[in-house]
Amino acid sequence: MTIQFILNGLPTKAEIEADTLLLDLVRSKGCYSVKRGCETSNCGLCTVWVDEKPVLSCSTLAARVDGHSVITLEMLQEEAEEFGRFLAGEGAEQCGFCSPGFIMNVLAMEKELKNPSEEEIKEYLTGNLCRCSGYMGQLRAVKKYLDRKGGQ
Repeated sequence: MTIQFILNGLPTKAEIEADTLLLDLVRSKGCYSVKRGCETSNCGLCTVWVDEKPVLSCSTLAARVDGHSVITLEMLQEEAEEFGRFLAGEGAEQCGFCSPGFIMNVLAMEKELKNPSEEEIKEYLTGNLCRCSGYMGQLRAVKKYLDRKGGQ
């Protein structure tokens, strides 16, 4: 089947099988920030935005994005670099394997929640697995990142 969608701002056409996963489709289009992790919708490594909402691409059929917009970290480099500085400042970047999915969710949370509490942040990011950290550095980085405009 043929689908058409917007990938990182560009009109895209793809010939797919009915069981093609969105993860495999975006990687085939050169979006290598989207990673395969658990393949059970539990780690967040494969997070992309569909119509500006975070979606786990490992459990989403590619056919579902026909007529929609898909954004990967490749389109959000400036925002990702800014948040990455906060992660590095807290010593929370570790190996970086989980960072793309984590950053996609932090950026989505920033757009969706206004002045979230620590509990709301934890709840929003609960689906992101990091095997390197104890999450406290990441949490400090997220809080500082979200507070950056209020403190300037």
